[in-house]
Amino acid sequence: MRHRSFAASLAAAGLVLSLAACGGSDSGSAADDTLKVGVSPVPHAEILNYVKDNLAAAEGLKLEVVEFNDYIQPNVALSEKQIGANYFQHIPYLDEEVAAKGYKFTALKPVHIEPLGLYSKKVKTLAEVPAGGVVALPNDPSNSGRALNLLAKNGLITLKDGVGVKATEKDIATNPKNLSFKSLEAAQLPRSLEDTAVSVINGNYAIQTGLQPAKDALALEDGQDNPYANLLVVRTGDENDPRVVKLEKLLHSAEVKKFIADKYQGSVLAAF
Repeated sequence: MRHRSFAASLAAAGLVLSLAACGGSDSGSAADDTLKVGVSPVPHAEILNYVKDNLAAAEGLKLEVVEFNDYIQPNVALSEKQIGANYFQHIPYLDEEVAAKGYKFTALKPVHIEPLGLYSKKVKTLAEVPAGGVVALPNDPSNSGRALNLLAKNGLITLKDGVGVKATEKDIATNPKNLSFKSLEAAQLPRSLEDTAVSVINGNYAIQTGLQPAKDALALEDGQDNPYANLLVVRTGDENDPRVVKLEKLLHSAEVKKFIADKYQGSVLAAF
């Protein structure tokens, strides 16, 4: 009986160790040395897959690219340690998420800018936007304010002084065409083009649905001094993880800068 009890104890201990090892590798742990990174499909996954396929091996870096089709789940997954980093968001959006949900995240250096654009299937110039036309905007506050600023810069509305990127519809000072505004989840904006005079579409979703921002947008954000650069985000404390340090180096390499310029032809801009 004593021998059987001892053997059973060893088996149970082995099972516990096995489960512990499995549970610790979800986000890409030191045990398997793979860094899981959550991304939007375009252009983030394309950029990261370029790094994975062409640059990572030389640095001894193993990457797993995990795609998400919305702006909510990548931060949830990072917080819950399902992934080790994400690459899909800019600082104003991250600040909103942290304020609302209490995430303990750290943003790293800017990588690229996806210029927000004004698109239409109804008109070919902004001068043709009809009185009373419907304008679709992204519904998250940071991109909504960004969209309103783009409309103001192009003369469709004016905004109250000093509101900056935090502008809301209540901050519209003048609306000479009496435009009405419809807020939609960012991923749905390309579909809204059938029903709107103009839709303000995030660059990644424009590209993902076949639009070419540099060619198809009626107006496009300037890349200079743009606060909306997308970047790598990690849990606070993980910024010195050797895998994160290697990925940061590669994302800011001359090779990645050339890849962005060649592939996107001005529809995505390197921010370094």
